[in-house]
Amino acid sequence: MDSEAYEMLRELFTTPHIDNMKVLKALISAKDDTLPLYDGATKKRVSLEPLRRKNVLLLISGLEFSHDELLILEQIYNESRAHTSSRLDNRYENRYELVWIPILDLNEAESTQRKQRQFEELQLTMPWFSVYHPSAISKPVIWFIQREWKYKNKPILVVLDPQGRVACPNAIHMMWIWGSAAFPFTSAREEALWKEETWRLELLVDGIDSEILNWIKDDKFIFLYGGNDPDWVRKFVREARRVAAASPINLEMVYVGKSNKSEQVQKVLDTITREKLPTHSWQEHSMIWFFWTRLESMLFSKIQLKQADDDSDLVMQEVKRLLSYDKMGGWIVLARGSRIIVNGHATTGLQTLMEYEDIWRVHAERDGFEPGFRDHYGKLHAVDNPCCRFEFSHAMGRIPEKLRCPECRRYMHMLTTFQCCHDETVDEAFLVSALAPPTI
Repeated sequence: MDSEAYEMLRELFTTPHIDNMKVLKALISAKDDTLPLYDGATKKRVSLEPLRRKNVLLLISGLEFSHDELLILEQIYNESRAHTSSRLDNRYENRYELVWIPILDLNEAESTQRKQRQFEELQLTMPWFSVYHPSAISKPVIWFIQREWKYKNKPILVVLDPQGRVACPNAIHMMWIWGSAAFPFTSAREEALWKEETWRLELLVDGIDSEILNWIKDDKFIFLYGGNDPDWVRKFVREARRVAAASPINLEMVYVGKSNKSEQVQKVLDTITREKLPTHSWQEHSMIWFFWTRLESMLFSKIQLKQADDDSDLVMQEVKRLLSYDKMGGWIVLARGSRIIVNGHATTGLQTLMEYEDIWRVHAERDGFEPGFRDHYGKLHAVDNPCCRFEFSHAMGRIPEKLRCPECRRYMHMLTTFQCCHDETVDEAFLVSALAPPTI
């Protein structure tokens, strides 16, 4: 019976429809006399009718939303709603609704009550629609979402057009990168936005820190840097300030943390504050989280579009390089205004600064600080040539089968890593994945 329902779902998404109601009723088990949705705006149960002939964004996830994640998602949602309501053209194609689809394993009686409480608490914080109860999402639908839409345990955002067709298999990456500018969140819009992008500092920090945007307008030299070693940060900041004074150049610095290891990042932030190091830093973890989420989303967006290994794509090569350096310990980005001069490894960046007086000061005084730093860093990097590394959680769903190195352009070796960060939600995540779809 479940296998038949699964096959019916697959067939449903290959069949043309006049609107989206048949598809939505199949996904959200809804009888004609029930109200399967909860409206986050009115705090009332409603039918599927408010979704008829609209673009519907299905936010599919477990209960793993962080406060930061929800806060930023709500901000983007509100901006997008304002964007659509301000348009003169208010056709169905320009209207959309967001619906939270919870994927939970409710088999164990003891954990069911706890998860139900978590679900209700999370539901109350959401201003958009959500499924009134997790049981409205049947097992065949979960199988379909896992197999066809590649959901594992990380949130995805599937976009359905007014006829119920999939307009984007996962729009969450473009939502993190471009916010409301990504509306109407289709794959075509995603490709169009990438064609407009260039490798510039605004791409990395836009929507996160307005102070950096002011530095860019003033055409200042800017060091963006990250890592989890307080000793390296201390040395790097002091060397950068010393060289900036000797040059002299107008330099600003900002520490943006690391993609993981939040406790070690906090130690670095505490060191910066305690020792009054002359550097800007993001004390709010939501800013650090959003910076790294956007960077990783850039890679996953390109993977989804099957463009992650395009040799002519400078933006993607540089994003991959930065993400790789982060996994190898630390990194630096030196920019002047919007223009990025060096996107480099932490150790080599520090060595470049330390060798200013002895090796490249004359070059900098003759030709300028920008070519002086870039050329000497390039020489050191060619000798050091550190490895590149990427880590993909199996919970991400869409993992590339192969990936080219951003440095040498060869295909990288694939390894399997087991890691434990003592997170009590891991076992629950595996339980959801264990709801395996039938063999086709």
